[in-house]
Formats: sequence, C-alpha cells, structure tokens
Amino acid sequence: MEGYLKEEAISDKTEEEKKIELIMSVLKTKKELELAIRNFETAERGLVDYYIYQIKASKSKLDYLVNKARDKGISLDMIQELYFRKNQVG
Repeated sequence: MEGYLKEEAISDKTEEEKKIELIMSVLKTKKELELAIRNFETAERGLVDYYIYQIKASKSKLDYLVNKARDKGISLDMIQELYFRKNQVG
C-alpha cells in the first residue's frame, strides 16, 4: 500500500480571516436570494416551485449566517458592505 506524507502543517485561519469569510458568505447569500426572487418573478410555469424552494433555502441560510455574525459581534453597515463588495475581500 502506498502512503501519503503531509508536507507541511495546515494552519488554522485567524479570527479576522474567519470574520471576513463570514461576511463574504452573508453577501453571497444575499445576492443568491436577490437572484432567486428576480427569477421567480419571471419564471415559467414549470419553474415556480423550484424558485420558491431556492428563496426559502436562501432565506434560511441568510438567517443562520446573520445570527452567527451577530453572535460573533460582527455588524455590517452599508459602508463596509460596499467596501467588501467592491474589493471582494476574502
């Protein structure tokens, strides 16, 4: 049997990197929700249920992420949001 050697230790993310990743996840999920809502508004008959599912799933995910961010003391005002969207930090 062939074995695999780990070349170097995997480092954990810093708290700042975790916060940035969480903020980016919130922004990405908000964008997915907005897209699902737009698609629902113009959906053909056979896709209505699909977009309803996507909207519900995105809302649940966004609620979870926002609560997680709130628990970590992260607040995201409009200026920060625009900065992160513009610079795609993370």
